[in-house]
Amino acid sequence: MLELSELAAWRAYANTEREDGRLVGLVPTMGALHDGHVSLFRAAKAASDVVLATIFVNPRQFGDPEDLANYPRTPEADRAVALECGVDCLITPTLAEMWPDYPRCTPTTVSVRGLGDVFEGADRPGHFDGVASVVAKLFAVTGPCRAFFGEKDFQQLAVIRQMVRDLGFDVEVVGCPIVRDPDGLAQSSRNVRLSAEGRRRALGLSRALNYVVATSARASSLRATMRTILDDAGVDIAYADVVDPLTLAPTGDDEQGERRALVAGYVEGVRLIDNGRVHVVGG
Repeated sequence: MLELSELAAWRAYANTEREDGRLVGLVPTMGALHDGHVSLFRAAKAASDVVLATIFVNPRQFGDPEDLANYPRTPEADRAVALECGVDCLITPTLAEMWPDYPRCTPTTVSVRGLGDVFEGADRPGHFDGVASVVAKLFAVTGPCRAFFGEKDFQQLAVIRQMVRDLGFDVEVVGCPIVRDPDGLAQSSRNVRLSAEGRRRALGLSRALNYVVATSARASSLRATMRTILDDAGVDIAYADVVDPLTLAPTGDDEQGERRALVAGYVEGVRLIDNGRVHVVGG
């Protein structure tokens, strides 16, 4: 496995692989790799000729300095996971390479209005500006590729797809299914911060989704049910909504068909998110 940190070497490697006729697969991560990341690596291996994985904890998407400081960092374990999964090139760019002006504000920002302003964007102002800006840079350095993202961060996936359409990146964005632990909790690098009791409470997110996924009802009924289950579990609710999967617009009771249920909340100060496909019945 080749390991790079400089943008110029990273760009040259991707260009050489394409010139030799190979399709480049890109898996962007912030490290603290778990089985969800493993599933992305495997998807990229199956659908690409060469796999590039990036590990960069992007400070621009953290509004809370404490959240950034507490984000888990496991570089040696991450390297072992990438190697075991057959990643061809592991890229760990430095903060100075990615954001030379940091901690001063970077003059250029990519902002996806609308999609980036609701839910996670409303609760964490500037979060998706940071996400869109860093992903745009990853795409610009890598060049034409197939990029793999997990569906657990469903809003992030929608924002990135919109950015790719709007800015004309030669990138195919591939969404990959949520990976869950045996108890149903969606895998996240933040889960390690939960105590045993916190994890028990956190299961309210998947329990709420499991219930509404198996239920056909009006959107307002699904919302109310999710909030009740989350509240009973002891989750400090950030939001529980049913939305259009493309626009993230809230679904009205006169609408019907497949939609996306989104939930988020805090357990022991840890922000957790999850989502699932639901069927709404209007009228």
